[in-house]
Amino acid sequence: MDSTPYNTLSEDYQRIEKAIQFLEANYQRQPELSEIAASVHLSEYHFQRLFSQWVGISPKRFLQFLTKENAKRLLEHSASVLEAAYASGLSGPGRLHDLFVSCEAVTPGEYKQRGAGLTIRYGMHPTPFGECLLAVTSRGICGLGFTAEHSGYGCPLDELRHFWQQAELVYDASATEALIERIFPLPGAAPSAPLQIYLRGTNFQIKVWEALLRIPIGQVTTYQEIAAAIGQPQAARAVGNAVGSNPIPVLVPCHRVIRKEGVFGNYRYGSARKKALLGWELAQANR
Repeated sequence: MDSTPYNTLSEDYQRIEKAIQFLEANYQRQPELSEIAASVHLSEYHFQRLFSQWVGISPKRFLQFLTKENAKRLLEHSASVLEAAYASGLSGPGRLHDLFVSCEAVTPGEYKQRGAGLTIRYGMHPTPFGECLLAVTSRGICGLGFTAEHSGYGCPLDELRHFWQQAELVYDASATEALIERIFPLPGAAPSAPLQIYLRGTNFQIKVWEALLRIPIGQVTTYQEIAAAIGQPQAARAVGNAVGSNPIPVLVPCHRVIRKEGVFGNYRYGSARKKALLGWELAQANR
C-alpha cells in the first residue's frame, strides 16, 4: 500500500488543526477568511480550497459549527439518537463509508489475566489526523492512539503496554498497514467490509463503549443520554470515565459525546482533533 496520500493528508491536517485552534480562540468575533488563512500562512484561495477539500465544508460553515449555539442545535437533533438506535436494534450504525464495527468483550478470566498468552502486533502509520499507533490481535483491533506530542495524552505505546501488561507486543507494521485504509478511507474509496474489534474492560465499560458504537455518523449525544441508554441514569460521571478510557478512539467514537450544555468538552487527543473529526464526519453525513 502506498502511504503517500496519508502523509499528504497528515501534513494538511496539521494546517487544519492550527486553523481550528485559531477559530476556537476567536470564533466569538467571527474572523474573516483572510485572517484565518493568515494564521496558517496560506493565501485565502489556497486555504479555502484546502479546508473545503479536507473537511468537506467551507471554513465559514465550520466556524458556525464550532459555536456553542450550533452545538446545542446539533444536540437537539441528536437527543434521541441512542433511543432510536436501541429501538431499531442497531448495534453499530453509521461509520465512514458504511464502515461498521462489531464488538467482542473478553471474559472475566481474560480481563483478570491482562493479556497473558496473547500476542499483539502493532505499527505506526500516517493518517488524515496525524500519525497513529494501531494494534491488533488474532481476534481484532485492540488499540488505536495518536502519537502527536501535542495531543495532551500519554504515549500510545506506553498505554498499550499498561492496558495489556501480560501480552507479548510485537512491532509488525505489515500486520496493521492494510487496516488504515479501512479505518480512514480516502475520498471516493469503496465501502469496506466490517472490522472486528477486541475490547477488554469491565461490564460497565463495555456497555458504555457499545452505546458509543450506536451513535450514527454526523450526530452527537451527551454523557447523560448514554447513562440513561444503559439503564443507569445517575451514572453520568462514571460514563465520562469510561468514555475517556476507550482504547480504540475513532472506531469506538468517543468524540461524538459532548456536554449537555452544548460544550464540546475535552478530548484525550486535543479539542481541535475532536472538532476536526466531528466536522469531517458531518460533511460525510451531509453527502
